[in-house]
Amino acid sequence: MQALDQFEEDDAGTVFRDVITLALCGFVAVVILLLPHIRPEAKQADTAGVAAPGNVMVEARWPDELDADVDLWVEAPGDVPVGYSNKSGVIFNLLRDDLGRNADPTKLNYEASYSRGIPPGEYAVNLHLYRNKAMVFPVPVTVVVSAKRPDGDNARQLLATTVQLDREGQELTVFRFKLTESGELVGDSVHSLYKPLRSGRKS
Repeated sequence: MQALDQFEEDDAGTVFRDVITLALCGFVAVVILLLPHIRPEAKQADTAGVAAPGNVMVEARWPDELDADVDLWVEAPGDVPVGYSNKSGVIFNLLRDDLGRNADPTKLNYEASYSRGIPPGEYAVNLHLYRNKAMVFPVPVTVVVSAKRPDGDNARQLLATTVQLDREGQELTVFRFKLTESGELVGDSVHSLYKPLRSGRKS
């Protein structure tokens, strides 16, 4: 009788294990079948006929070994000057205010402004030597202006030069130039007649 009871217990245990195993296998099979439907692949947006926004990029670069704070100021047609104390306008945004070695984990001395769109008209690019802890003069700064057509993907360089900043507090105009709606540089429009951006900005 004891052997019969033990046989019945083993048989019941085997049936229970079989049912649990089958239920688990069924659950795993359902999950595997549902996985492709839980997170379907993202469909690519239909961008046909949507033109990429035009952009004007202005970059300023000075020697990495110099602990100097050079500020880039830019002004788009009909917009306010954009620089360290006014980091955005309707058209331009200052992407980085480089303070030299102050609060900077890298040795890279670099500032850049980037526009949304290319409004036609005159643009101005200035530099201002805010501080020069290195006390090395002059401070050479390379400025590059690039543009991407509203209907294109690749930016092309329009202007590039290197200027010298001779003293703290100096502000100079690097470029003044005109662009067409398509981002073309108006050839005879380029000059560097001084136009105050930082010092001329209304508070």
